[in-house]
Amino acid sequence: MTATHLHSALHLAAAGVPVLPLRAGKVPFGNCPDCAGNPARCGGRPNMKTPGPCTCPAPCHAWAAATTDSTVLRSPQWARPWREAAAVAYHPGGAGLTVVDLDNADAIAWARKALPATQTVATTRGEHWIYRGTMPSANGVRPGVDIKSLMAYARWLGPGTGTMTELPDVVRALIVKEPGTVRATARTITVPAPARGGECRHRTPAYLERGITMAEQRITEAHNGVHATVYRTFLAVLSTHGRCGCLTEAHVARLFAAAQARGESPRHCTDAWTNARTALGM
Repeated sequence: MTATHLHSALHLAAAGVPVLPLRAGKVPFGNCPDCAGNPARCGGRPNMKTPGPCTCPAPCHAWAAATTDSTVLRSPQWARPWREAAAVAYHPGGAGLTVVDLDNADAIAWARKALPATQTVATTRGEHWIYRGTMPSANGVRPGVDIKSLMAYARWLGPGTGTMTELPDVVRALIVKEPGTVRATARTITVPAPARGGECRHRTPAYLERGITMAEQRITEAHNGVHATVYRTFLAVLSTHGRCGCLTEAHVARLFAAAQARGESPRHCTDAWTNARTALGM
C-alpha cells in the first residue's frame, strides 16, 4: 500500500495538485518535535492560527504541508509517514478547487436540486462535488455539508465522474450567515408615508420601475455573498417603496425571480423579505 499511496501522490503532484499522507483515521500525521515544541521555528503554525505554508521539511501542519515537489515527497523526512500512510490527501485550495463534501443521502439529494452538476467522487458515506475555483472552507454549512477549499484538505478517492464546472455563487453563499430574524422591538427605520388618498411621493411610475430594475441588476450581478446581497436589496427597496402603496405583487415577484436565478430558494427569499419588513417596522 505504501508504494501505491506514494505513486498516487507523485501522479497528483505532477498534475499540480498539492498532496500529503494521511494516517489511520483519515487524519494528518502529527507535527514533528521541533514544530510541536517551538512555535517560533515554524512561524506559529502548530495550532493552524497563522496563514501561510509550512516550511518544515517534515509533513507538519496538515494541509499546509501539502506539496507538489516530488523531491519533498520522496525525502527522508517523509519516508516514515508514507510507510505508515493509510490514504492520500490533497489541498483543494492549493489546486484552485473547492470540494463540497456531502456526508449522507439527504445532503446528496439537496445538492442534486440546488447545485449545478460537476465532477463527482463517491466517498464512504456520500459524495464529493468538485468545482473549479477557491473560497474559504467551513464545516456544517448545511446538515451533512462541509466546504473544503482554502486551508483544508480532502481525501483523494480517485478522479470520479462528470465534467468539472466553475464554482457557482450558490456554493460561495453557503458560508454567508443569513441575517437573523429581527425582533419587533429592534431599532426601526422611519419611512414617511403619504397621506391617505394623497399622491404617491414617487410622482411617476418610471421612478419605481427604475428602482426595481436596479434592484434586479444588483442581485443578478452579485458574485459573493448572495444571501446578504438579496437581504440588503430587499431592505433598500422596502425602505424606499414599501409604504407608499405603489409596490405590487408583480414587483415583488420580479425581485424573488432574480434572487432564485442566483440560487436562492423560495424559502430564503420569503425569509429575507420578512426580515427586511420587520427591520423597517412594517
